[in-house]
Amino acid sequence: MGTIRLTTAQALVRFLDNQYLLVDGVENKFVKGIFAIFGHGNVLGLGQALEQDSGDLVVYQGRNEQGMAHAAMGYAKQKLRREIIACTSSVGPGAANMVTAAATATANRIPLLLLPGDVFATRQPDPVLQQIEQSHDLSISTNDAFRAVSKYWDRVSRPEQLMSALINAMRVLTDPAETGAVTLSLPQDVQGEAYDYPDYFFQKRTHRLDRRPATNAQLDDALNLILRKRKPIIVCGGGVKYSEAGQALSQFAERHGIPFAETQAGKGTLVSDHPQNVGGVGETGCLAANLLAKEADLVIGIGTRYTDFTTASKWIFQNPDVSFLNINVSNFDAYKLDAVQVVADAREALQALDVKLQAKQYHTHWGEQISVAQSKLLKETDRVYAAAYTGSDFIPEIDDNMDRGKVFAEFNKLTDSFLTQSSVLGTLNEHLPQDAVIVAAAGSLPGDLQRVWRTKNYNGYHVEYGYSCMGYEVNASLGVKLAEPQREVFTLVGDGSFQMLHSELVTSIQENAKINVVLLDNMTNGCINNLQMEHGMDSFTTEFRFRNRETGKLDGGFVPVDFAAIAQAYGCQVWRVTTLEQLKSALEAARQSPVSTLIDIKVLPKTMVHKYFSWWRVGGAQVSQSPRIDAVADMLNEHIGQARQY
Repeated sequence: MGTIRLTTAQALVRFLDNQYLLVDGVENKFVKGIFAIFGHGNVLGLGQALEQDSGDLVVYQGRNEQGMAHAAMGYAKQKLRREIIACTSSVGPGAANMVTAAATATANRIPLLLLPGDVFATRQPDPVLQQIEQSHDLSISTNDAFRAVSKYWDRVSRPEQLMSALINAMRVLTDPAETGAVTLSLPQDVQGEAYDYPDYFFQKRTHRLDRRPATNAQLDDALNLILRKRKPIIVCGGGVKYSEAGQALSQFAERHGIPFAETQAGKGTLVSDHPQNVGGVGETGCLAANLLAKEADLVIGIGTRYTDFTTASKWIFQNPDVSFLNINVSNFDAYKLDAVQVVADAREALQALDVKLQAKQYHTHWGEQISVAQSKLLKETDRVYAAAYTGSDFIPEIDDNMDRGKVFAEFNKLTDSFLTQSSVLGTLNEHLPQDAVIVAAAGSLPGDLQRVWRTKNYNGYHVEYGYSCMGYEVNASLGVKLAEPQREVFTLVGDGSFQMLHSELVTSIQENAKINVVLLDNMTNGCINNLQMEHGMDSFTTEFRFRNRETGKLDGGFVPVDFAAIAQAYGCQVWRVTTLEQLKSALEAARQSPVSTLIDIKVLPKTMVHKYFSWWRVGGAQVSQSPRIDAVADMLNEHIGQARQY
């Protein structure tokens, strides 16, 4: 056995450069590159190693550690978890900035490799710059905060420990059932320490993503359950997309007459006009899916982890005889809702179950209900896309506790805009390129998109809603563009999320990786404003208003922001939009732009699309001085009694 003397950091780089993933006979280089922000905890260790010999790894310069990690997550998600970009930071605040991104990746089951610098393993110079000292445990550093949000966590305290740490890291990153954030803490002294590594450690490694088949016993259990049911509905989760099981789902649903609804992660697996597609389901679900969900006597969850938004807090499936069948590569998810479990790859399971159902000539009893529900959804989508406010007529979308006409007039005076959010989305849906990818995350936009956005292409709907992380949108769009440079990428983001984090917009300029930021500015954290008001509160610290000197509260005038000026200063091409005609012109110009763009659209507050027959359990006050809040508390108790308790 030969050896090669390398520093820990040099060995790490050489190892990562030789990792490959084999899926269905196709081999891809698994680690494309590394996002880096160098500081005193990693610049002389990992930084030196990358400068000396980065191999085929591309080194990207991040602007904010959370932002670059979101970009890496966006890349991996768009690549269907087949390729990743690692991230390295310095110690202390640089590392801590990545904790939110780690949580986002783990919640969404997206592989993300984080390599934060750490304090000295020797402890000789302690306390070093940016070190947290805990008097009860000197082994703790900032990086221990990653433990709660990582699927695998390790601290490489000696050079030889790197080998087992990296093998375990690859085990988790390439496992569709266990993947998420992987954190390898790298003490800054250890990064530079040398060791005689065995040369076989750096040989090319090909990790196989083998499709787990369903057992005959599991398939028989599933078959027996389905045959007893007349009105099943499929919930298509992200696992269907990552398994590339869209064709299998299409054939299965069509052959047996089973409608399928979509989660946020599953949307875009098949186009919206598929004959069995009834759209998003749950709290942010659409009219069609939620109508059918209430009647379904069997829910077939495929590749879904059943978030409360998908199940409307376990309330939406109201048939007293409803049962659950879960097809999932994760045993943990397969057991949810006390379901019959098929622990298998989505594509393998669907194909095998399809054969068994064909032999029984099974077909559902939905009849015309699917097409009727779809027709209602199309009509409703057209209605909200056409919703307009001219300054005199009223849009009766919701029953709220404010004088909307007064707020609209105030907003129009500042912006000269009467645009509604739903009409802007309708224009975007009509005029974006056929093969465009839209990226969104938090706020009211994911709800509107799941309810009424019509997907027209495969994997063109990229919405992070497992963690609903504000600030994901712009930064992940860079990752999506790096993953698919041939497609136009459009970031759909609200003013609140944009203000929270958009650091990698600058990196997109640097990398000539053009993204198009479509910013809807309503000067409000609109979805939370809706949440508080529909639960009996008044508008309180969710609109962006000046502090009123008379009341001492944040109830003065709106705070206007010129977002176009911000992006223009970065080097983006920008447009300011207050009419739909201006928006159409801006979209056409953005397509021709060689650099990243931003379209600053002023939209009236409280003009998003609202819920369809759903309910979401949130913590409401059980005692208050408001009759409205007391009424909501009574409704909460009633709905809890109707929801499943496990």
